[in-house]
Amino acid sequence: MEKNQLIITKREYELLSNHLKLSSRLSDFNKDKLHHELKSAKIVTKDNLPENAIVLDSLVTIKDEETAQEFTFHLVTPEEANMRLNKLSVLAPIGIALLGYTSGARVDWEMPTGVKKFKVIKVNRYVNENDKEIA
Repeated sequence: MEKNQLIITKREYELLSNHLKLSSRLSDFNKDKLHHELKSAKIVTKDNLPENAIVLDSLVTIKDEETAQEFTFHLVTPEEANMRLNKLSVLAPIGIALLGYTSGARVDWEMPTGVKKFKVIKVNRYVNENDKEIA
């Protein structure tokens, strides 16, 4: 698996760091992976964040590399999560796995069914007020 550096704001860095410290649900594989990713993460201001970096309020399309199935969801806080509306919590396993990656990245993460490999196909930003995509 190729190495991709996380590019995140301080907000996402703190969210992931706290989750790493406090979560008892992360597997040893995921704890180790997240620990190493955070150590090498590039922390930037919101103004310097690449448009294609996955952060809170991103609309993300990923592809399961094993099944070729594509999934699109809006990455939100746990309180806003609603799978019927394709709003996925940033603290869901795939949300944690993707935060900080950019389009084109390949990500592996241990899911309940084993280690899955995903490719980030597309990333767009959302504006909270109307759930409208920024053009």
